[in-house]
Amino acid sequence: MSTTTASSSSPIQTVAISGASGMVGSALTSVLQTEGKSVLAMSRKEGGSYQDSIRWDPASGLTNPSRLESVDAVVHLAGENIAAGRWNSKLKAKIRNSRIEGTRNLVKSIAAVEKRPKVLVCASAIGFYGDRGAAELDESSAAGEGFLADVCRDWEVEANAATELGVRVVNVRIGVVLSPDGGALAKMLLPFKLGVGGVIGSGKQYWSWIGLNDLVRVITFCINNESVAGPVNAVSPNSLTNKEFTKIVGGVLHRPTIFPLPAFMAKLVLGEMAEALLLSSSRVLPKKLQKAGFTFAQPELAECLQYELKK
Repeated sequence: MSTTTASSSSPIQTVAISGASGMVGSALTSVLQTEGKSVLAMSRKEGGSYQDSIRWDPASGLTNPSRLESVDAVVHLAGENIAAGRWNSKLKAKIRNSRIEGTRNLVKSIAAVEKRPKVLVCASAIGFYGDRGAAELDESSAAGEGFLADVCRDWEVEANAATELGVRVVNVRIGVVLSPDGGALAKMLLPFKLGVGGVIGSGKQYWSWIGLNDLVRVITFCINNESVAGPVNAVSPNSLTNKEFTKIVGGVLHRPTIFPLPAFMAKLVLGEMAEALLLSSSRVLPKKLQKAGFTFAQPELAECLQYELKK
């Protein structure tokens, strides 16, 4: 049986999204629909009318892979929340399996159809680079060490298997996503508003961040631009140390930032997760996006926070 992808010259009209009900997926769905595109949610439940969703399970793939025949692009965002709780062997297995097995089974579903999507945009994370101090990192930099680096590397390997099927694959390495609707910023707002926000650890570790608005714009850019493939760093061009980041958040919220969280206390409360998410340093640059002509709407932290908090 011959297999093909959608014509490279035809515009993207229909997009299937896993994790469509999440913070990023919901925002992406809204933007794509505003642009006139049809969105199919890949979901464990057939919520709403069936033509608007595709039933799938990360452990087995799509129940009816033929639904992908009408899809031009797949955006894969689903995965266990890495900050859902203190890491233990059970949660780490869920984090890993939801990404590795879920992506593997999604690619198997793509392989099962004759007319395949043009592009698979698969989430990854800057955790790929591990703890690298002040070294500037771009898409050509090697993988780091540690649990998240291992997960991200293997996650991308599974997604990249779709290239052998004639599908363009983009691995979007996402930084700290800023939105009051969820993620890191949502967790920070209350302590900062109460005046008990402060530097974490030494404050010298680099945090590479991106506003939700710009992240959605990055994903749509990757969907629509045929020249973009492989790893793409979805981060602002202006990474900041935690100390700088904290000062700016306090300034935007008009709150003091005088209550530090010592490294030992973060490790005591959060264990390994604190080292990976709060204390490690990744100074990541969006070199491939900038080379491809992408322009950030909110490249500076203060303007990003002001925009996201006013939405």
